[in-house]
Amino acid sequence: MRSGVRLGVDVGKARVGIARSDKHGMLATPVETVARDLPSGSIARVVEIAAELEAFEVVVGLPLNMRGERTLSTDDAQDFAEDLATALAPRSISVRLVDERLSTVSAQSQLRQAGKKTKQSRNIIDQAAAVVILQHALDIERARGEVAGTEVEPQSGPLGEGTQE
Repeated sequence: MRSGVRLGVDVGKARVGIARSDKHGMLATPVETVARDLPSGSIARVVEIAAELEAFEVVVGLPLNMRGERTLSTDDAQDFAEDLATALAPRSISVRLVDERLSTVSAQSQLRQAGKKTKQSRNIIDQAAAVVILQHALDIERARGEVAGTEVEPQSGPLGEGTQE
């Protein structure tokens, strides 16, 4: 098991949930929910959090449908992960995409069991989904001895140069 802090990211249309692991990669905990009104602003905030927590890796959830097929949300999460990988490249922080099927459903269920209503927990549900995504990746690495998901390659040049948003 690799040591060091990892971030988990749940990309939504309105918000981005952030979770972190401990340095030993055992446990994921919620960190923050970032508004997604400006894509570059939410990416900048994730970069700040990664730097603050001295993360070496960011795990982004890849929402596939139940048959494992891509959706519009899949493309959105992948685009976000590619932009994030480009923004994090100068800091040598890698980004990985991990299958996140049912992460939000699992997070909602856990919050309901804790007595939280969905309307009360909209801001924390994204963090809870990020926890589920990151914990899943940590559990895979610990159980199988292999890193979960696939690495995202940064785009050529810094974010914003030669790309259009």
